[in-house]
Amino acid sequence: MPTVDWFKKWNVYSPHKVAISCSNSKTELSYQQLHFKGEALALELSENWNIQKGDRIAVLAEFTPGYFTLFAAMQKMGFILVPLNYRLAAPEITYQLEDCQPSLFLYQEKFANLAQKAAPQALKTQALETIEEVENGGQEIYPGEAPQLEDPAFILYTSGSTGFPKGVLYTHKMMFWNSVNTALRLNITAQDHTVMVMPPFHTGGWNVLTTPFLHFGASVCLQPKFEPEETLQLLAEQRATLFMAVPTMVGMLADSTLFMHIQLPHLRYFIVGGEALPIPLIEKWAQKKVYIRQGYGLTEVGTNVTSLAAVDAIRKQGSIGFPNFYIDAKLMKEDGQEAQADEIGELWLRGPVVTPGYWQNPEATAKSFSGDWFKTGDLLKQDEEGYLYVVDRIKNMFISGGENVFPAEVERHLITHPAVKEVAVVGVSDEKWGEVGKAFYAAQEPLDLADLKSFAQEGLAKFKVPKYFEHRLVLPKTDSGKINKKALT
Repeated sequence: MPTVDWFKKWNVYSPHKVAISCSNSKTELSYQQLHFKGEALALELSENWNIQKGDRIAVLAEFTPGYFTLFAAMQKMGFILVPLNYRLAAPEITYQLEDCQPSLFLYQEKFANLAQKAAPQALKTQALETIEEVENGGQEIYPGEAPQLEDPAFILYTSGSTGFPKGVLYTHKMMFWNSVNTALRLNITAQDHTVMVMPPFHTGGWNVLTTPFLHFGASVCLQPKFEPEETLQLLAEQRATLFMAVPTMVGMLADSTLFMHIQLPHLRYFIVGGEALPIPLIEKWAQKKVYIRQGYGLTEVGTNVTSLAAVDAIRKQGSIGFPNFYIDAKLMKEDGQEAQADEIGELWLRGPVVTPGYWQNPEATAKSFSGDWFKTGDLLKQDEEGYLYVVDRIKNMFISGGENVFPAEVERHLITHPAVKEVAVVGVSDEKWGEVGKAFYAAQEPLDLADLKSFAQEGLAKFKVPKYFEHRLVLPKTDSGKINKKALT
């Protein structure tokens, strides 16, 4: 059975290799230090805080070296980490704390006021910085039994775009197989290095590159706050080999004043999820010999579900590629039949990276499964070569004059307009058609409405062409960097 205590193994293989560093401090932690700090913290949490296997520890913090000491202790003890979103309001955090019922609430000092407002009165709280001081004399001192693969490692709360957020159970088994899938597709080795700019409350921050890198003995530099120029400098100075970003970040880096001057010879490619990147942006990075690998993932299925090879980035623009190694996928139509080439169907997934369900929510769990297949709620189609394309979320579809309209399909065409930097389409009420599309687009200046509609008509059926267009300098974003359609009115 594969071990879940990765740092114990790497302490034998590469004890002095730097595992974690931090861009805003001189702190570095080797694999040996993480192993022994994790041992010491596990003993302290057990003896002084009465933490046991299966208990939850909620954390309100940016990525710090101390956070990874906690991660190391989790792999030894079997408690469940619950990363919380420090960009939420106090009542929203309170809901998640009351839902997961943690035995301990750790917070970064900079978020102390927010933590105090959010924490229920009886909840034990402690500053995260205190655990960074934990040391031992280089001995394996925690006497407890390590968790098993089926045990939860995280509860990761969804964004809550519909109703209250749900806590996704993310197991050690999911983390292991996600790492294997990722390494097989991205060729990860112990020589790789990355700069991590994603936050810890987002599954991408943990599981797109960070946990696969730590599993394979590679190294991660933490940049707690994304700053385009600083990030470009770090990528160059640290000789990063892979980098994960959302589309907004990719565009901001390309717009940076440093972009034309920076050289990134060690960077194999960007890993990009979310909305499809415009071809001009892909080509702009390709001119610097930085290539784009787009993919698809979701918290409930180990994060890294599909990947598009960099050589196909332009030829198959908008595609998410193929499912990763140990994942089965199929597209299911409403009539219960499997979709054929160019037919739209809901993506169902199966494999060792699928969540066992939602924390204390059997109803939501049952709705999400058909046997051992997880129903993603995403509508996709597959071309004749087998490449997958996201059409839209089922819930985003609207009906105009009896025709199904998928906003993502409309957005994918509008973003190819050379002046459009970002676009989001939503359905709005209409007396004649029931619903029609409204497109919000970001550009340097408002575009001629007639020209924009004409451009839309060139690539879309008439019923798909938005009735309304609204210019914005920038579109609002969610905490994970995706366009926030709920904020568009």
